Amino acid sequence: MQISTPKIPRKFIPLLIVFAVLVLLMPRTAKFNYDYKKGSPWPYETLISQFDFPILKTDEQLQEERSQAGSIVVPYYRFSEEVSSNVIKTVQSLDLGSYNNLRPAVVTRLSDIYAKGVISDGRVKLDERNGRVSENLIFIQRDKRAVQYPRTEVYKVSEAKDQLVALLAASYPSVNLDSLFRRAGVYPSIVPNLLFDQAMTELTHADSDDYVSPTLGYVKAEEKIVSKGEIVTAEIAQILDSYKEEYNKVFGYDGPRALLYLGNLLIALALVALLYFGIFFSNPLVFSDGQRYHYLLFVFVLTAVVTFLMERFAPGIMYMIPYPVIALYLMAFFRRRVVVPVYIISLLPLLIFCGNGMELFVMYLVAGLVTLQTFTNLSKGWLQFLNAAIIFGVEMLVFAGFRFIDAGSSAVWWMDVLQIFVGAMLTVALYPLVYLFERMFNLVSVTRLIELADTNNPLLQELSAKAPGTFQHCLQVMNMVEAVGRATDANVPLLRAAALYHDLGKMQNPLCFVENQSSSPGAAKYHEGKSPKESAADIIRHVDDGLALADENHLPEVIKAFIRSHHGTSSTAYFLNQYLNNGGDPEDVDAFYYHGQKPTTKEEVILMVCDTIEAASRTLTEFTPEAFDRFVENMVRGKEKAGQLEDADITLREMNLMKSMLKTYLQNIYHGRVVYPKRKR
Repeated sequence: MQISTPKIPRKFIPLLIVFAVLVLLMPRTAKFNYDYKKGSPWPYETLISQFDFPILKTDEQLQEERSQAGSIVVPYYRFSEEVSSNVIKTVQSLDLGSYNNLRPAVVTRLSDIYAKGVISDGRVKLDERNGRVSENLIFIQRDKRAVQYPRTEVYKVSEAKDQLVALLAASYPSVNLDSLFRRAGVYPSIVPNLLFDQAMTELTHADSDDYVSPTLGYVKAEEKIVSKGEIVTAEIAQILDSYKEEYNKVFGYDGPRALLYLGNLLIALALVALLYFGIFFSNPLVFSDGQRYHYLLFVFVLTAVVTFLMERFAPGIMYMIPYPVIALYLMAFFRRRVVVPVYIISLLPLLIFCGNGMELFVMYLVAGLVTLQTFTNLSKGWLQFLNAAIIFGVEMLVFAGFRFIDAGSSAVWWMDVLQIFVGAMLTVALYPLVYLFERMFNLVSVTRLIELADTNNPLLQELSAKAPGTFQHCLQVMNMVEAVGRATDANVPLLRAAALYHDLGKMQNPLCFVENQSSSPGAAKYHEGKSPKESAADIIRHVDDGLALADENHLPEVIKAFIRSHHGTSSTAYFLNQYLNNGGDPEDVDAFYYHGQKPTTKEEVILMVCDTIEAASRTLTEFTPEAFDRFVENMVRGKEKAGQLEDADITLREMNLMKSMLKTYLQNIYHGRVVYPKRKR
């Protein structure tokens, strides 16, 4: 017996591709997996530094130092090798009397002192308008390269003398070194080898911002950073931030590579599973619509690629990425019940992999949801920039909230604010890409549906000219499906366009249909002399004619689905009954049934029912609420008994809402009017 292996359902193959792409994009280095907040206890084990790292100054500290740098002048010195050499030569030639054996030690220690540098004891004098001279920092130019040093790294002349004595005192405790150096002339030989340069001092002062050090100090390897349960103060948070940045920048993964890859696989699998269930629970019919399904996965992968690449190569501009436009790309082809979960899942990589992921996730989530609400009314002309302003305002509120919590200062927000503003404007600039995606995936956007529903387009004008009664019927059906669509939360732009084109094929043979016969004398005799089968064939043909015209005029596939399904597989009841009443064979009735497809979506059900009710309502003779109630119930029950709604994705609640709205609509259309009295002569 041959055992067959189960086949993977087609809907999972694209998900496997998405999974592979995510695995390839996943980081290959370790991540700093600690979450902390100022004012809260450190919840993890005591953290010990694994390497030396600098403590980075905060933006506020750098800004403050830069503002102070403009009022403090840092003296500029040139290191003179010539002075150092001359001093050493002079000391080597001095006569130390009975202590000449000390000369080599004196020269060695003095060389060490001059290697660091010696400046004069006096204070540098500059014009007070240039600012106050720094007592803590100096510039030293050595070998054509200037470096900023703490003043304590060099010696003043008096300090150099004291240091020379201190260095030799331990080795020669019995010698009065101070008296010896004075008598032998060692002290007078010590002169500055760091020569003050006033011109360069003033020049560097004009560009002093460039020399503000970005670091505050260092933490050594094996040094404790924070203990378990210790409150994370501002100082500890600054050290943790510095450790995190250095860790993520240069620290490689030192564990088993297999575990790193396994972790990436599991996270990628979790994201794909969330995406699958997000689609499954919002609208499982997406899986059966290949083009829309592939487009949805494309948008998800596009978001993931942008997130991973920007986090890896340009993490400093994450505020500039216009994530809300992703929500608009989804909304162009999907209903909100699908858009919202998929958009949230698309933002999860921000939360997982970005350093400030929580802030970015919340900011773009709120902005995206607000955009879904506002874009409908702000999508044309200059209103798009108003929508961008709203996005900017929403993102700024979330951004400010996190800044108030984390820093409580607004000193250096302006660069981040500028990025957020640019990102909001990019939402407007990048939205037209939806038209490229529409063509790539052969989809129909809301904008395209609105254009199709414009009754001034040539195809609808041709329908109006050739089959005016049919065109009026389509207009009435359009108004009816719009009312029902809004009540049932259906796709109203799609319903409007579908209603206008569902009977497109009737213009190929307009006199075959009763609504077009009143305007043509003698047209009512069209079916005279034809058998019921022939008349039924002419009636049924309008579906195939409509599909042919749709292909010829490049109408979207979604519109053709309504043409194909608006009669489903129902019968031409008038001619079928006529055939049977005339003794026709009940077993030979296939010619009286449409060979379309039964409706599968809520929108297709709404169009089928509204099309039937609009046409049949013209036969009503009683216009009371009770009559409308019976009429609608009978029409819908007839469709159900004929099995036309058995494949449709519509709930009982939506069916009841549809029937209720249709009853109200008919009452509004066929309401009574006041009879005007005639004026007496």
